[in-house]
Amino acid sequence: MLIDFFYTLKKAQIPVTVKELLVLLEALEKQVVFASVDDFYQLAKLCMVKDEKYFDRFDLAFGHYFHDLEMIEDFESFLIPHDWLKPDWLKNLSDEEKAQIEALGGFDKLMETLKKRLEEQQKKHQGGNKWIGTGGTSPFGHSGYNPEGVRIGGEGRHNRATKVWEKRQFKNLDGDAELNTRSMKMALRKLRKFARTGAAEELDLASTIKSTADNAGLLNLKMRPERHNAVKLLVFFDVGGSMDYHVQRCEELFSAVKAEFKHLEYYYFHNCIYEKLWQDNHRRWQENISTWDVINTYGSDYHVMIVGDAAMSPYEITEPFGSVEHMNEESGITWMQRVTEQWPNMVWLNPVPEAYWAYTHSTEIMHKLTNEKMFPLNLDGLQEAIDTLAR
Repeated sequence: MLIDFFYTLKKAQIPVTVKELLVLLEALEKQVVFASVDDFYQLAKLCMVKDEKYFDRFDLAFGHYFHDLEMIEDFESFLIPHDWLKPDWLKNLSDEEKAQIEALGGFDKLMETLKKRLEEQQKKHQGGNKWIGTGGTSPFGHSGYNPEGVRIGGEGRHNRATKVWEKRQFKNLDGDAELNTRSMKMALRKLRKFARTGAAEELDLASTIKSTADNAGLLNLKMRPERHNAVKLLVFFDVGGSMDYHVQRCEELFSAVKAEFKHLEYYYFHNCIYEKLWQDNHRRWQENISTWDVINTYGSDYHVMIVGDAAMSPYEITEPFGSVEHMNEESGITWMQRVTEQWPNMVWLNPVPEAYWAYTHSTEIMHKLTNEKMFPLNLDGLQEAIDTLAR
């Protein structure tokens, strides 16, 4: 059975391998779960899916294979208007009324009757005992009472439905999903390279045991430096203007990189990198930093992320004195060339969807200046950017 389930997952374009299947089989052999479909679902998801963006596909594949759930397209082909199933009221039934309700005569008869009702019904019904609707004693619909029926939409009340036919909603975890801090952290972890640096403050248990044994059983504590992410990351954030629309996502990215990287430095700029940067937006005119100093301070071993929408006048990139805020003696092209030469491991993250880049000439220019290493700030884009930096 699990072989067929394995191929069902592959048909759903979930990247599963024989290794994941063997792990699942081993877990079942050791009775990690037993006699519970819900527990098996959680175990199978844990063993078979290694990337959270495939969770939605797994749910659909699992439900289709193990519960014989029809896809929603099959249901919608009947064209039942949604307002027919809107629960405007709930009819209360007495125990005597409930006792008088009888089943329609088995599953096949139930489904045959549903098909016939779908063909005949022309309008919304509430509180009846025959048509598809809400309340009442009809075996079709929801928010009513029937010992054997098909719940269509709504929520289960008595757990008596023979079949549940509803539209299943999932949070979109595919590659174009908007990022949150957690998903950013998961993507950024691909860039981690651990090393032990600093003071020896962490207990080295293995060395302590060995040295104690060598010392005739007398305790001999051994310490070691804590493991830290040794990757050095430098981030440049575009602020102000059109970037005001993307503040929340930039804040989430900033929070994620702060949590994942010990060696992190960051600076702000507006529209394009010129001769001055800053670290405090409230004092940007009083306490700015020479871009030359930044270039000379951080070596080429740093990984660099530039975050911005690249939306500006093309002259702000191509011409001296093109900045909208000050008289820059050297063009943005000149400074971007210096940045890419100093830090070959550099990517640009753009919060604007990639489909709109072609409509902004400055974005196309910046895309070329970054050696086409501009990526959209969504889940797939961030993962591609991290893969590029990790090469």
